[in-house]
This record gives sequence, structure tokens and C-alpha cells, in this order.
Amino acid sequence: MIDILLLVAAILCLLIGFVGCLIPMLPGPPAAWVALPLLKFTHWGDGMLWPWIVVFAALALIVTVLDYWAPAWGVKKLGGTRAGTWGATAGLIVGLFFLPMGIILGPFLGALLGELLTGTPGKNSLKSALGAFIGFLFGTGLKFISCTWIAFYFILCLFLY
Repeated sequence: MIDILLLVAAILCLLIGFVGCLIPMLPGPPAAWVALPLLKFTHWGDGMLWPWIVVFAALALIVTVLDYWAPAWGVKKLGGTRAGTWGATAGLIVGLFFLPMGIILGPFLGALLGELLTGTPGKNSLKSALGAFIGFLFGTGLKFISCTWIAFYFILCLFLY
């Protein structure tokens, strides 16, 4: 009975992980990672190896940090200023209140507004905002890839061992 409860909880964690790839309020990869130790404590997880669980924990942590850093990095890479970086961060926070489009448009509009308010010409401001958007896509892609790898290992251990 406890095995089934742990398995259901693990599957829910995987699902929350994938939803968290798009919604920054949910910690996508860390939530998906929690599924691995939950499965390990069931009879289905006998074939799981702790070193792999630790590797996936490190992956989830690194990807989570990169996800918050990526929009600011994109702003800087495309010539944005500190105002654009702060604007992208503020836009992400404000965008949380306007899900789901706010998460996509927030960093873009925040970087654009930050650049325009400091007197950066329109073309350069738009370029900076594009960097924030590219950074957001990069972070989202990394989260999705890491959650997919975690899910793959989960399914592999669940059905093959």
C-alpha cells in the first residue's frame, strides 16, 4: 500500500516538474527530481542507483540556477545595459501575475522598458528585449530537457528493473 502511495506521489512530482518548466513559481527540475528518491523507496525502485540520483540532483540544481540567470545573460549578450537586466527581472516577477503570457512577455517588456527609460535608442532597446526573450527560451528549454532526462530514468527504472 505504501509503495503505491509513493509511486503516485512520484508521478505527481514528475507532472509538477513538467508544468514547472513553464511556470516559474513551480520549481520544475527539483520537483521532478523528488520523484526519483520517492521511487527508490518502493519495490519498483530497487534497480535505481544512488549515484545517478545524486547526478540528477546536481543537474536539477544547475538548471534551476541557469534558468534565473538566462534572461539577464541574454540581455547582456545582445548589448543591453544594467537597466535592461533589471527590467527583465522585474518583468518576470510582474509577469507571474499574468499567467501564462506574462511569463513569456514579462522579461521582454521589462527589458524593453528598462532600456527605454534610461534613454537607450529604440532599436538597441528592442535588441536588449530580444535578448531577454531568448534567455527565457533557453532557460525553459534547459528545464524541459532536464525534466525529460529525469522522467526517462524514472520510467526506465520503473519498467525495466
